[in-house]
Amino acid sequence: MVAPAVVLFTQDLRVRDHPALTCVLEEGRQVVPLFVLDPVLTGRASRNRNAYLAEALEDLRSALRGRGGDLIVRQGESADQVHALAQETGATDVHLSAGVSRFARRRMERIAEKGLRARTHPGITVVPPGEVTPSGGDHYKVFTPYWRAWEGTGRRPVLPAPDRVPVPSGLETGDIPAHLAEEGRGVPANVPLRGGEARARVRRDDWIDGGLAEYPDRHDDLPGRATSHLSADLRFGCLSPLELERAVHERGGDAYVRQLAWRDFHHQVTAAFPAITVRDYRDRGRTWHEDPDALEAWKQGRTGVPIVDAGMRQLLDEGFMHNRARMITAAFLTRTLRVDWHHGVAHFDAHLYDGDVADDHGNWQWVAGTGNGTRPNRGFNPLRQARRFDPDGVYVRRHVPELADLPGRRAHTPWKEDPPPAGYPAPIAAPEGG
Repeated sequence: MVAPAVVLFTQDLRVRDHPALTCVLEEGRQVVPLFVLDPVLTGRASRNRNAYLAEALEDLRSALRGRGGDLIVRQGESADQVHALAQETGATDVHLSAGVSRFARRRMERIAEKGLRARTHPGITVVPPGEVTPSGGDHYKVFTPYWRAWEGTGRRPVLPAPDRVPVPSGLETGDIPAHLAEEGRGVPANVPLRGGEARARVRRDDWIDGGLAEYPDRHDDLPGRATSHLSADLRFGCLSPLELERAVHERGGDAYVRQLAWRDFHHQVTAAFPAITVRDYRDRGRTWHEDPDALEAWKQGRTGVPIVDAGMRQLLDEGFMHNRARMITAAFLTRTLRVDWHHGVAHFDAHLYDGDVADDHGNWQWVAGTGNGTRPNRGFNPLRQARRFDPDGVYVRRHVPELADLPGRRAHTPWKEDPPPAGYPAPIAAPEGG
């Protein structure tokens, strides 16, 4: 009898388009579907991500049970739990989606040290890291040539969900801890985002039908909410990036496809340079200032620069921030205040529902001028950004109630009011052109 194989779910919490799961089933094996709640990850994740994760695991378990299987949940160090379950079931093979982080790399090493055969599969990106490389290099360091190569790369087929998932009998399935949503860093969002593949697919379909056509013209519109809001669904793999890319491409959504390419770009950079979380990708001799008071004002949305404060308060309120606002707030911290980007990405990571390692660190370093940008000294004037992408002050008034009575563009320059709005601070750094 063929031994069963462990399918270790990580950032791929779905049954549709799951190459690792499909491979084991096509080999005619029983599947041991496993998710490990590793305290190294859940302890440093945001409370928002842990809340999303708890619901995503419940949804995945339901989907597997509907196909005759189940989800085995264990708590502890990942490789230890994989090894223990392999011994219990007689499995010698472990199948999982290929990750790019330092943690993912170390997990693979530890699984191999346990004497298990680990096989990785695509599934976390549209194009797997390393599938397209420049001549004479291991990864693309600039986006535009990567984008050209990425566009011309063939795609694997999108895989259907399996009809049946046979699982060995007698296994203790384990509980998804009720307290998981209470663990982690940061504050819980006032606007909860429900997790799981079923809800993610509804969000995807609703956005494709109702928002994709406007995306090219409105994706930078701060008050318009015209972005997809699918970042957490992609981060947890409740949506297949490939399936999403194919669906959007068929509807002519090239502008959004380009954003998925940016996501893949950061993943291939991180695969080649996993130290991106702790070291500058390009050491340009940046000198950072230690300014705890300014950093705390930035975190709380109390800098006195409304467009910055609106973004930071959206983060605290929703566990999400518009991508344009992420760039504005990151540039203000690193370029205006000259505070080290590590502080910024740590604060984002403590609150975001998405909090993707490759995307977040790649984007923060790009803004800070230490990453893959071709213009490391690019200017980023927050007042000019505000007037361009929130011309009537709607986004600012939505998230900064102290400015709710300032009409139109006046919401962006409250320091010009006589008297200034009560309860709102003066700018900690004067915006240019203000």
